[in-house]
Amino acid sequence: MDALPGPRGRAALAMLPRLRRDPLELISTLFRDYGDRVTVPSVGGHLVFLLSNPDDVAHVLVANQANYVKAPTYRPLKELLGDGLLTNEGESWARQRRLVQPMFARRHVLGFAPAMSGAATRLLDGWAALPDGTVVDAAAEMSELTLDVVGRTLFGADLTGEADGMGPALTTVLAAYMKVVRSPLFWLVPNFEKWRTPNRRRSERAEAHLRAVVDRIIAARRAQPGPDRPDMLDMLLAADMTEDQVRDELMTFMLAGHETTANALAWTLYLLSTHPQARDRLAAEVDDVLAGRAPVAEDADKLEWTAAVVSESMRLFPPAWIIERQPTADDTVAGMRIPAGSIVITSPYLVHRNPAHWPNPEGFDPARFLPDAAAGRHRYAFLPFGGGRRQCVGGGFAMLEATLLLAAITQRFRLDLVPGARPVPQPTVTLRPGGGIPMALYRR
Repeated sequence: MDALPGPRGRAALAMLPRLRRDPLELISTLFRDYGDRVTVPSVGGHLVFLLSNPDDVAHVLVANQANYVKAPTYRPLKELLGDGLLTNEGESWARQRRLVQPMFARRHVLGFAPAMSGAATRLLDGWAALPDGTVVDAAAEMSELTLDVVGRTLFGADLTGEADGMGPALTTVLAAYMKVVRSPLFWLVPNFEKWRTPNRRRSERAEAHLRAVVDRIIAARRAQPGPDRPDMLDMLLAADMTEDQVRDELMTFMLAGHETTANALAWTLYLLSTHPQARDRLAAEVDDVLAGRAPVAEDADKLEWTAAVVSESMRLFPPAWIIERQPTADDTVAGMRIPAGSIVITSPYLVHRNPAHWPNPEGFDPARFLPDAAAGRHRYAFLPFGGGRRQCVGGGFAMLEATLLLAAITQRFRLDLVPGARPVPQPTVTLRPGGGIPMALYRR
């Protein structure tokens, strides 16, 4: 078996403080210094493999996926999400997936378009009451917008009044999660994530707030039936699931269903502001396709440049920036033995920047995603929604949502990054814009 390159000796020991300070910078440095197949010495008894080659990604996530389970780093998420679709394993997970999958069939997803367009209209009407040049936090605005979408489409609930409380609570929970998994004690002490530290107590208060929102949604639906068109909440309540299981699924989709798309849209608006030619082309396409009306489902296939902009944004700033697995039995990847119990990291952030598959990988070029542009590209060189049977069930929903919302925003407003602002990627469960993205609003 071949030995993969990677840091050794003092260089390996120096990784721990860097992991705590900035894990995104650490894996980027490993990728730059050692290539797309890297080994890292044992961390808490686990040998770590960082694989950023699409062939390896396909092996771990698809070809031999039955041999891989979620890595221990997902364990603290169970404190928030319980046994929801993101964190569960085995037959219980498979049953959940079979239950939820039909909700995200294309025929159902297209039916969500009016609610998506309506949410955009409500946000933009609010912006229209502001004078030109008003500065808003694009990240916070997109979070509120996508929360409105997920509430109305999946839960039949109006969550706009909850946004002010849910945003800080979610930020607290995600920050607490990262503090736990970056700590050396997480790898050395069993159940460290359950220790009653100040960090844990802050997280528990925020978790309680989020669960209270979900409980109110469930109670309201039990008291009064939902719309004529059944939504996800109806499906969950009709299934043979306990109250805790229903809550876990709602918590999962509230996080995955709005946090990821909000980040994708926020980064997209930032990139468009710094690439005016791409933004001008986007505005021209939107004006041509929509002709002054609100976007509808049938527009999605015509908005080719709009969808390409979203995809290129997710290439550079994938909301799900890291995927971690653990083999249950020994495996071989690229001629390297992967022992059972190792940690295998496949990072979309790095895969999307692999120069062997992406010319000018740091550049913003939506043309990469126009029809026919992907000819010859490795299928797993781009994986914003993961891959294999655990690929994000809502990928189609997210792409439709992001495309229609971006079109609606572009139709009515131009957003310019405030001079001197430099958004920094903040790697939590998702890739958030650290400190927000201050942007000035201008009517078109």
